[in-house]
Amino acid sequence: MKKLIFFLLLAGLVACNKSQQTTGPEPADYVDPFIGTDFFAHLFPGPTLPFGMVQLSPDTYNKGWNYCAGYQYADHSIMGFSHTHYSGVGMAAAGDILLMPTVNQKLQVQPGSRENPDGGYRSRFDHKDEIASPGYYSVFLKDYGVRVELTTTRRAGMHKYTFPLTRDAHILLDLGHIIGKRPKGESHLEIKDNHTIRGYKVSQERTVYFVAEFSKPFAAYGTWDANYRTPESGASLFPWKSAESGENIGAFVNYSTKEGEVIYVKVGLSWVSMEGARRNLEAEIPDWDFNRVKREARAVWNRELGKVAVKGDETKKQVFYTALYHSILAQRIFNDVDGKYPGMDGKIHTARGYDFFPSFFCWDTYRSEQPLMTLVEPEHVNDMIRSIADKTQHYGWLPAQHHRNVFGQGMAGDHLVPVIVDAWMKGFRDYNVAFLFDAMVRKATQQPPPPLPPSDGRSGLQYYENLGYVPVDKRPESVSNTLELAYDDWCIARMAKGLGKTDVYQLMSKRAGNYRNLFDTITDFMRPKLSNGDWLPACNGKPAGIARQGDHTYYDCFDPLLVGRRPNRYFTESNAWQYLWAVQQDIPGLIRLFGSKEKFIAKLDTLFTMSPEISGPKYVGVVGTIGQYVQGNQPSHHVAYLYDFAGEPWKTQKRVREVMDLYRTGPGGICGNEDMGSLSSWFVFGSMGFYPVTPGSNIYMIGSPLMEKVTLKKNLPYQQEDFTIRALNVSDKNKYIQSATWNGKPFNRDWISHEEITKGGLLEFEMGPEPNRLWGRNIQDIPAALPLKNNVKKIK
Repeated sequence: MKKLIFFLLLAGLVACNKSQQTTGPEPADYVDPFIGTDFFAHLFPGPTLPFGMVQLSPDTYNKGWNYCAGYQYADHSIMGFSHTHYSGVGMAAAGDILLMPTVNQKLQVQPGSRENPDGGYRSRFDHKDEIASPGYYSVFLKDYGVRVELTTTRRAGMHKYTFPLTRDAHILLDLGHIIGKRPKGESHLEIKDNHTIRGYKVSQERTVYFVAEFSKPFAAYGTWDANYRTPESGASLFPWKSAESGENIGAFVNYSTKEGEVIYVKVGLSWVSMEGARRNLEAEIPDWDFNRVKREARAVWNRELGKVAVKGDETKKQVFYTALYHSILAQRIFNDVDGKYPGMDGKIHTARGYDFFPSFFCWDTYRSEQPLMTLVEPEHVNDMIRSIADKTQHYGWLPAQHHRNVFGQGMAGDHLVPVIVDAWMKGFRDYNVAFLFDAMVRKATQQPPPPLPPSDGRSGLQYYENLGYVPVDKRPESVSNTLELAYDDWCIARMAKGLGKTDVYQLMSKRAGNYRNLFDTITDFMRPKLSNGDWLPACNGKPAGIARQGDHTYYDCFDPLLVGRRPNRYFTESNAWQYLWAVQQDIPGLIRLFGSKEKFIAKLDTLFTMSPEISGPKYVGVVGTIGQYVQGNQPSHHVAYLYDFAGEPWKTQKRVREVMDLYRTGPGGICGNEDMGSLSSWFVFGSMGFYPVTPGSNIYMIGSPLMEKVTLKKNLPYQQEDFTIRALNVSDKNKYIQSATWNGKPFNRDWISHEEITKGGLLEFEMGPEPNRLWGRNIQDIPAALPLKNNVKKIK
């Protein structure tokens, strides 16, 4: 009997050990939220959930372009922990509802400076005491001896503060704190009872409402108004006052704590009302179980990240899963648990059975971020497009780039169009298709109706229609706008063809060729053109001056290396070298403009090998450079794949690997503004081995897979079976495709369709250190776009 028991125990130990060995790291273990928190990728390290309304993160400073996300890894003190942050944008905004635990005899209600943290409530910290993972953040505040831990649900944040032994513990709630410029308007708070503070804050674009509940009753409480000092006390404090209104107000609560005592705070947000914030909090964090919320947050991230399984180098897996993490968290919802959200018409609406998405940074995200969502987060794509339909209906006009559901028309082009069309082409149609199609055509052919201002329409539309281009002496960023609108019109043409709208298809197909009107065959660049049809004169080595026509100013000569500054520039955040290739809808047509594919390839080669320097003034977006190729800004993102269209896919393989090498581990690991997932989604596509050069075409061009194996897992009804890419012998040196098979059959083309990916299968590459110049070179095989099949289903 003893021997039997011994062998049973031994078998159990072996089985347990085997189970532990086969389990391995989870996808969330590979994510490093600190990647991109240095320099100006503008990312935050704090917790959020996929599509979460709350992004709870530390703020180290809140003024200036470097602090668009409120956090810089180079800093050594923290102001506090606020509940809203944008992911990698180029605007300083958000940072709403800041909390900060402190310990001191004298209550301080101003944050103080980075240079002198002792002058306010901010605290020093060390990175060795800082932890971040998906759904969790922790830091030790050295000045107060307080351990801070944070986690979130979709609409609420939870704080865990571990205090030392003290009679002077405080928790501050600062409504005056904001990232960027504080808008005019009075915020409000009220201390409702001995454990609840609620109120609202006037933030950029919108008012955000909150309810904060504390696990321990207040020993004392009060408010402050940092814009006012009482003549009697000379201070801003109002002890035992239970409400406050003003632009720069806050509340404090006091405690006596034992050594290691924990106080929890949970904060619900709403963009609708305080009652909405309360319902959100009650629905998502009904108790004080911090570990449960943290555990569930991690489980959600593992589920979403686990839709893509990766095998390969451990360091590359960290970069990959962090990029996928940043791609997913860039999208966020706006509706309460009951579906209510503020509309573009200023009224409260209800999203019934779907989530409402408030922000579309579509000039940045249409290229790879939104297409990636159709593969890895297809469950949410219809909700995104339905949100666009709601905005259009409420405002009476199709918006463009915007945030917090406030109408915007700030960047070149009209890029909600490709977001809509790309989704529609892929079968996502659970929304009013006819309404959105009509709205796109209306905006492409008409001025906004009164009382909407003309600025709500396409910039320079009348010139674009009458001249076939936007003149440099009439509108800013004229070249970029012409090129972007031509692509947008091509997208409308694709949808028109599928809907049988022949007249619209013919008109938009013709306008999609307007890019030809700005191609200068002498310089082989897209060149600014005046309204009289003349080219803008060349600078010929001289600095550009400023010309004026009415209220419009522009650079008075053409320099291919000039990026320049708004409002004078003729390209958007780029120069002629970088915008030459913005003809995603007709790469063969662009090649023909050069006269031969050899000349096209020579120009493309020069782009990657010339000096990265530009003509003055210098521009902060020209980073992540390989020659004049700029990975730090979106117009270059498809360019390395253009060799595929010219019969030299091995050069695409070479260049995309060079670009992927710009992505690293560590805080400085992203080479430019993340821009709501655009840089990270590029890497996800690139490392899988394919890229959507032309959203709306249902075609992905093949590059050079970085991983040994990547699988998009079966996810009905979207991903019908596993789609796997296997790269045999892949390494840093073995970056060239030698041969390929698709489900065991020879595969000799440099593109793959969306339909092939979603049906599932095995795409296998043999990789080597030298290029196979014969593989995939038949450019006649590349379709401009794949026609819709009759059996494409409406994916709900």
